[in-house]
Amino acid sequence: MSTTDVPEPDSPGLVWRPLGEADLPRWHALTQAVEAADRPAERYTEDDLRDELLAGSWKDPAHRSLAAEDEAGRLVAFGLVDVRPGDVSTVRAFLWGGVHPEHRGRGLGRQLLAWQCAVGRQLIAAAPGSAPGELVLHSDEKLADRTALARAAGFEVRRYHLVMRRLLTGEGATPLPQVPVPDGLRVLPWSAELDEQVRLAHNEAFADHRGSEPRTREDWQRWVSGHRDARTDWSFVALVDDPSSPPQVAGYTIAFAFEQDWVDGLKEGWTGLLGTRRAHRRRGVGAALLAASLQAFARDGMDAAGLDVDRENPSGALGLYERLGYAPHQVEVVWGSAVPR
Repeated sequence: MSTTDVPEPDSPGLVWRPLGEADLPRWHALTQAVEAADRPAERYTEDDLRDELLAGSWKDPAHRSLAAEDEAGRLVAFGLVDVRPGDVSTVRAFLWGGVHPEHRGRGLGRQLLAWQCAVGRQLIAAAPGSAPGELVLHSDEKLADRTALARAAGFEVRRYHLVMRRLLTGEGATPLPQVPVPDGLRVLPWSAELDEQVRLAHNEAFADHRGSEPRTREDWQRWVSGHRDARTDWSFVALVDDPSSPPQVAGYTIAFAFEQDWVDGLKEGWTGLLGTRRAHRRRGVGAALLAASLQAFARDGMDAAGLDVDRENPSGALGLYERLGYAPHQVEVVWGSAVPR
């Protein structure tokens, strides 16, 4: 999917243009300045930015990215629009961007978001099928300026994500939970041979989760099991214990080590995905898998364990995490704006 030209913002002293690979060092410097001011839970390396811009056959930076460059050649604002293939019930256009703290208050964020919304609507209109569309953006709850910007652009709060943490060492840490594996199942380390089955199990497990859409094989391998920060040695799969039949995935957890996020001095093992297929829910599968990851984090010297969860998750995931010792650390707001088709 591509777009027709959307008019770029007009800002005195700035040139607006798409991002390219040659911009990565300057773009990274800009994101670091934004992160230093806003203190988000998620930080970006230069390789992360390259992935955001280029990783994926559907990426089209010439039409889906925009940056503002000042007269000295510094990047002072950026925005990306990402519509991933594979969305079924809702075609989502993810909007991500930022403005250098020294250039805020000039209307750059408002202009940039207007451009992103226009591109997002075009991409949604061009997507196959007739499913409704949604513009999506995320912000930290504590950032009042981002809240005001989203509301002024017509976005509404769709849900709140809690970023949660469990200490593994030091003051406040509690003993690791000992969770039995449910009868008829066995928990094994993740393996490449099971990866496709885990992807399919994930798509089934999250089919009834708000804001979730199926992951294609390319998307899964780039952003989940094949991601540079994935720690498959901290990841586990629950299988139905029946040697007479092919392996059947009942649940799974995929963990990561995002070292760029360890800005408060704590090494953290991150649970990126945890899911249980419907037929195996309410049996303690998720607790057993998460306990296995906690043991792996502790074994390898992590100081803390982290994850995020929809505050209103109907599966009871929040209660599970609290029982295993996790507590809220930050709150992220997910904003949406419907795009009829």
